[in-house]
Amino acid sequence: MRDRLTELELCVESAHTGDAEATARQRAKGKLTVRERLDTLLDTGSFHEVELFRRHRASGFGLDARRPHTDGVVAGWGQVFGRDVMVYAHDFRIFGGALGEAHAEKIHKVMDLAYSAGVPLVSLNDGAGARIQEGVTALAGYGGIFQRNVRFSGVIPQISVMLGPCAGGAAYSPALTDFVFMVRGTAQMFITGPDVVRAATGADVSHEELGGAHAHGSLSGVAGFVRPDETTCLSDVRHLLSLLPANNRELPPPLPCTDRRDRTNEALLDLVPADPRKAYDMLAVIREIADGGAFFEFFAGWARNVICGLAAFGGQLTGIVANQPRRLAGALDIKASEKAARFVQMCDAFNIPILTLVDVPGFMPGVDQEHGGIIRHGAKLLYAYCAATVPRIQVILRKAYGGAYIVMDSRSIGCDLSFAWPTNEVAVMGAEAAANVVFRKEIAAAVDPDGQRARRVEEYRRTLMHPYYAAERGLVDDVIDPRHTRMKVIRALELLRAKPSTATGRKHGNQPI
Repeated sequence: MRDRLTELELCVESAHTGDAEATARQRAKGKLTVRERLDTLLDTGSFHEVELFRRHRASGFGLDARRPHTDGVVAGWGQVFGRDVMVYAHDFRIFGGALGEAHAEKIHKVMDLAYSAGVPLVSLNDGAGARIQEGVTALAGYGGIFQRNVRFSGVIPQISVMLGPCAGGAAYSPALTDFVFMVRGTAQMFITGPDVVRAATGADVSHEELGGAHAHGSLSGVAGFVRPDETTCLSDVRHLLSLLPANNRELPPPLPCTDRRDRTNEALLDLVPADPRKAYDMLAVIREIADGGAFFEFFAGWARNVICGLAAFGGQLTGIVANQPRRLAGALDIKASEKAARFVQMCDAFNIPILTLVDVPGFMPGVDQEHGGIIRHGAKLLYAYCAATVPRIQVILRKAYGGAYIVMDSRSIGCDLSFAWPTNEVAVMGAEAAANVVFRKEIAAAVDPDGQRARRVEEYRRTLMHPYYAAERGLVDDVIDPRHTRMKVIRALELLRAKPSTATGRKHGNQPI
């Protein structure tokens, strides 16, 4: 037995160490090795590997002479802050992390185990796509991954961490998961690489320009989180996992709270101007009311006219959707609608209550918006809110105009409680625009058109846009002192903590995707 154990230890050590030259090349690129990444992600000593000795069984094109252990992917389970997670990580040192039959079957196994155990799944991506030498079996392996991504969607949290290249069909798996992290400078995602783009279109573009962290964190919206290095990235993955429930049958774990639950928010009186035409930073409002000022923002570089992220109120994790008046006056456009819709769906899937902070002048006007499908994309956000069964709280800070007011979780589409500040203006449109429409002929015929317009604007504002108009009609539950916003939100969340989730008998809705 001792002889066999010695042999086992040598085999394990060889598999763990890998090729020295390949390791040097990996480090020369500023990248950690696969096991260093797992050590950074998981609690010390908690990793249990599966199929360490797995090898491919392909032949031809020189593969039969190269059959390294792991087949280029390290898989297993470990813990993050004492809670179990399944993980698989590509090893770029072996076949460039390319996926073959055995490689794919290992990934299928840990995905199935994550579903069976009801624990989150984390993938550390650093691979060159399908293993060309294995032909269509590699493509079938990706199909199995995609099918599981979809089947497990909304059941267990799925996190994709992009630490290197992810090309071709491989890029679809991260797009199907709940959260995508990218490391600036080393991670790239694209369906067709620069060479193909150049051959097909004549455009000369680098890997980073085509599919780097900036492209997907600020332009395409594929990546929700962009970080400067691998250590910071994996640390934030750990933080996100600490916030989320293990699966859709659990509530998010309670978070430690040293912030006073009855703390008043005096700073809000100066942060938010009463004049609806003046901009301010909604992020400052969020940090003022959240526990300890902590806010974990999603898609911080994309569609910045709407803010999405996670914060705690009295120790209860809450998803926040908020208009950002500093960007496009907080108007909703195509990208903002998509961003907020996906976030709302994620919160609803994993039992995270939603707080919506409203200061919206409407949907963004423009030919490009209309032709780009703002109706369809705006409907995505409307659909997401209407379908959400988690506790939903709305706070109207200032403007809430037109269809955008309805879409931003108004009482009419099912929010549980709606509060408004005394500066709220809930209306079909702004007073100036409304007066120009309703009194257009009268203003045109007046001796003093400007004076008549001003009088009618004031009349419309006084009659239909005063702070208590919506409350008088039951569309707002209470007009509150801004300084009591945090207390109101915490008490509302406590009230709604046991809200049941009601499911319809249909197979699924036909979303405007």
